[in-house]
Amino acid sequence: MTDTLHIVGGGMAGSEAAWQAASAGIDVVIHEMRPQTGTFAHKTGDLAEMVCSNSFRSDDDEQNAVGLLHWEMRAAGSLIMDMADTHRLPAGGALAVDREAFSQGVTERLMRHPKIRREGSEVTSLPEDGHWIFATGPLTSDALGQAIRAETGAEALAFFDAIAPIVHFDSIDLSKAWFQSRYDKGETEEERTAYLNCPMDRAQYEAFIDALLAAEKTAFHEGETAGYFDGCLPIEVMAERGRETLRHGPMKPVGLTNPHAPDIKAHAIVQLRRDNALGTLYNIVGFQTKMKYGAQTDVFRMIPGLENARFARLGGIHRNTFLNSPTLLDAELRLRSKPHIRFAGQVTGVEGYVESSAMGLLAGRLAAAAIKGRSLPAVPATTATGALVTHITGGAEAKTFQPMNVNFGLFPPVEGLKGGRRGRRDRYKGYTDRAKADWTAWLGAEG
Repeated sequence: MTDTLHIVGGGMAGSEAAWQAASAGIDVVIHEMRPQTGTFAHKTGDLAEMVCSNSFRSDDDEQNAVGLLHWEMRAAGSLIMDMADTHRLPAGGALAVDREAFSQGVTERLMRHPKIRREGSEVTSLPEDGHWIFATGPLTSDALGQAIRAETGAEALAFFDAIAPIVHFDSIDLSKAWFQSRYDKGETEEERTAYLNCPMDRAQYEAFIDALLAAEKTAFHEGETAGYFDGCLPIEVMAERGRETLRHGPMKPVGLTNPHAPDIKAHAIVQLRRDNALGTLYNIVGFQTKMKYGAQTDVFRMIPGLENARFARLGGIHRNTFLNSPTLLDAELRLRSKPHIRFAGQVTGVEGYVESSAMGLLAGRLAAAAIKGRSLPAVPATTATGALVTHITGGAEAKTFQPMNVNFGLFPPVEGLKGGRRGRRDRYKGYTDRAKADWTAWLGAEG
């Protein structure tokens, strides 16, 4: 049992860590408290359940940092990426999945692996020995959160992560909405028509903003503060920052033409993206919110095409707890005060499904190597995975540390490439070419 790897949390990061370690021949126990102990955001006991968006974002591995991270994970035999590819839905240039089929697929593959077993008990303390990865994510239980705070001497940081609503497709008025991906992006007709678009004229948009600002919002619990992560702002918070903010964010009207009125340019456009393989559910893109449920139905039915919308799920909001990783974790994701414990996933201060999974992938490989008595070379900071782990374990300023998506701003510059917008395409291609070569070399050196 001393060579067994214990993983606490069966989300994206924990599932990927388990797969990587078991694939290396290590016995793994996944400690997942669901469904015996639930959370308000999860609906099932499946592993890798998706509770927010169903999108892994851009799949472009030449011009986008998250697409590059997809590429690196696929090259490393990622279970999460394999299941995402298996259960992919049309989404233009993005990688979106059927969330239920995806999590069921991950669960089935993990539970069929002879090296993996699952226990349903809740872990409420930090163990004194053994090999452990804590991948408890944004919904770390109160008891475990208190144990982490007691060990680190640091107050848990938190921001609010909001959930976007999901609409039944057959309740959308297609005489007003139309199918089109922005700029007709995609290689197939299915990809080029992956989004449903609902147009607004100026008067409709202004009335929508007024209703959004006036709507009753969910109150914060005592001791909580509204430290939102800018990549996941509730729409009403965006509206509070300026009446035109949404028109330049999730409601931007560019790259889309309304076939019902091709000569009229929409003032704003709300997009919906398919949420399951059957095409019966669509989520409202970028519409995470903390409005109360009654207010949500009233406000969202002001959107042309959604006047009679039926909601499979309304938006919600939850606290996202994460470590101050630059001060607490070393470069191998180990807790400095207890190096037999690693952390992975969103609790480390990365943001997004893919980023969380990538930290799980790395933690699983590092833990497997340690159990075998080997050490791995440092992941090059020129790769997407390396840029992320470098940032969270020392590259970021500890005093202002906030959750971070992968982006090219985390990468070391490529010498000889022009800066600015005009040189961006060549620069991004330079980043991705270098990263792919360095990641391939690292995987080879790792063995």
